[in-house]
Amino acid sequence: MSKDKDKDEDLSMWDEALDEQAEAREAGEGAETVELEELTEDDAPITGAEKRKLDAILDIPVTISMEVGRSHISIRNLLQLNQGSVVELDRVAGESLDVLVNGTLIAHGEVVVVNDKFGIRLTDVISQVERIKKLK
Repeated sequence: MSKDKDKDEDLSMWDEALDEQAEAREAGEGAETVELEELTEDDAPITGAEKRKLDAILDIPVTISMEVGRSHISIRNLLQLNQGSVVELDRVAGESLDVLVNGTLIAHGEVVVVNDKFGIRLTDVISQVERIKKLK
């Protein structure tokens, strides 16, 4: 039961931090507000067979990563890197990050910090149609 309580406290801290950021945005500070569509349930409930199929994949682990930017450098320059070196990335400050699942772009987002931990707020989720087009 202690784990559930810890999770609830962590979620509460995230909620508070997101509320603070929303207030800052309303005051004209920070990033632009993005309107998200409300999630709705389909009229038809999931059948037993569909539920079993869905249950079969829900526990498959995936790797999610956030990409700040990329850079191409020569091996010579790579070998010359040391503490304090700066590598220029292909993104400008303030540009959204890419959210990848198993190497596939699924969303863009912005960095948030809550209690000294980094997180990401999704600002744009790539549609399923667009993701399928990129696979071809």
